[in-house]
Amino acid sequence: MESVFAPNFGANEETAMLVGALVLLLIVVAGGSFVKGILRLTSRSKPNDDPRVSPKPTSAQRIRRPDGSELEVEFYGAADGIPLVLTHGWGLHSAEWNYMKRELTGRFRLIVWDEPGLGKSTRPSNRDYSLENLARDLDAVLAVAGEKPAILLGHSIGGMITLTFCGLFPNALGTRVNGLVLTHTTPMNPVRTTSGAGFLRVIEKPVLVPMMYLTIALSPLFWLLNWLSYRNGSAHLANKRSSFAGTETWEQIEFATGFQPQASPAVLARGMLGMMRYDAMDVLPGITVPTLVIAGDRDSTTKPEASEQIRAGIPRARLLSLTPAKHLGLIEHHEKFAAAVREFAQAAQAQAGVAA
Repeated sequence: MESVFAPNFGANEETAMLVGALVLLLIVVAGGSFVKGILRLTSRSKPNDDPRVSPKPTSAQRIRRPDGSELEVEFYGAADGIPLVLTHGWGLHSAEWNYMKRELTGRFRLIVWDEPGLGKSTRPSNRDYSLENLARDLDAVLAVAGEKPAILLGHSIGGMITLTFCGLFPNALGTRVNGLVLTHTTPMNPVRTTSGAGFLRVIEKPVLVPMMYLTIALSPLFWLLNWLSYRNGSAHLANKRSSFAGTETWEQIEFATGFQPQASPAVLARGMLGMMRYDAMDVLPGITVPTLVIAGDRDSTTKPEASEQIRAGIPRARLLSLTPAKHLGLIEHHEKFAAAVREFAQAAQAQAGVAA
């Protein structure tokens, strides 16, 4: 029987389905241009304050770790400046600190690093993304920071890594480390301190954990979906809603969203499994160095109550709230954030000098 192509275009169901399919295809392939255009029109734009612009590092170093990974470490600022070790959030990489590289290099020596499997750092061959293993990576980075005691700054999982470091290496506090800055982070499993935690705790083991293993198994597929989400603009809309509080610029939205298609879903899922086993509440009372806790007043990823728990648990901690701010408040309010870090770090180093 011979097959003949004879489409019946008109006001019928077949035509409606074809038009719908073509519209969906157009949205997937080229929708990003339309969405980005709308965001450009409805968001502030400050081309001279673009977070995608980074100064060149003064030097860089690779650290080979026992787990088979290699960590990329970059140095910015004066060699004799106050060392400031910056640990980024999960799914991001050291470019997260581009504003800090431009705003703090005058009196500071910034040491930024890519966590394993992200940015320019390679994955551990043993697939160990526990917070303890990441904290040992931080210890290795601190070892190349020089002889001066440093200030540790961590965002989101970076704060969790820093607190885990304090538990594993308590003797470093007051000797190798003179202060902590913990921003938009939590002292326990983030499932318990995020928006909707009551429901998420119920489904954590029966649903969320299996979803992480499914993501690992189907990582290439999820990576493709992430790329499509970035291309069609839906990732930009989601990022604007979940990470910013309304005073962000278009450049900041594009910058933050640009991390999404770069990170391996398998790496992100393994890190999430590690975070689900994290609890640093017992570590807090033993932290003896000055600590600045910075929260976003509208942060739904790590709610401000989590920052208050950290402040209450650490004897010498104080809390600063960025307003209005969500999980990327340190980018949305980067000038206020940098000023707070600058003031705190200088005071902590001066206090350590007096004590010495």
